[in-house]
Amino acid sequence: MSAAVGLFHAFVLHRRDYGNTSLLLEVFGCGEGRFPALAKGARRPRNPAGALLQPFQPLWLAAVGRGEVRTLTRIEGAGQPLPLQGRPLLCGFYVNELLLRLLGRNDPHDRLFAFYQDTLRRLGEPAELETWLRQFELRLLEELGYAVTLDREAEGREPVRPDGFYLFEAERGVRRASGSQSGQVVSGATLLALVQGTPLGPAQAREARRLLRQVLAPYLGEGALESRELYRRWYGSRIGTDSRDPQEQRRNGPGPASRIDSTSMKG
Repeated sequence: MSAAVGLFHAFVLHRRDYGNTSLLLEVFGCGEGRFPALAKGARRPRNPAGALLQPFQPLWLAAVGRGEVRTLTRIEGAGQPLPLQGRPLLCGFYVNELLLRLLGRNDPHDRLFAFYQDTLRRLGEPAELETWLRQFELRLLEELGYAVTLDREAEGREPVRPDGFYLFEAERGVRRASGSQSGQVVSGATLLALVQGTPLGPAQAREARRLLRQVLAPYLGEGALESRELYRRWYGSRIGTDSRDPQEQRRNGPGPASRIDSTSMKG
């Protein structure tokens, strides 16, 4: 359907029960940004809104209110829910948690909204999960005004060489690593793959994951990400049934994946 007046395209980032029959949501909307919303009566047995108001379900919403929490007045599906299970589902939780932690409220980021929607679709392609996650992290930093330059050295602005090795320094950028220096060294080939958005090989994926965790740390603050803890528990529970590590699963396809409730991450 096409959006009627007052409706906007949106996703639920997080939900929790409120009162006896309602839901309290964190919503990311096109033209709206991130904001808290109340869905009155959504948990009543015959109300279809409860099934729609889930993470990864495209929505049309309308909301009213001038206070901190707005009230949803109209809820419609905008397509089928994105079929994320197992590791892709946990990656979706991670993306949502980044938005919850880093986006200010009521500040529209429509380009980021479009990229978020595209990232959720791409998470359904397990072979490139690491690539899509790193690209989302970089785009999020850019949209928030914290873009990092990875293809030039911080000092001298020399181009990064694919055969070189580098260190990242907060508020400065990358610089060439020497043999005597310690720290999280990353290859120039990995840095250039991140800039160009090309697929990451297994070793590059590990380097890129460590690098982006370092880049994001000052903005995320002290509290641990719950999505990372969920992943550790999920992966630990699979050792007995599928002992392959995530890189092997990416190359050869996932083993038996247990379904994870999309509301299991606490607020």
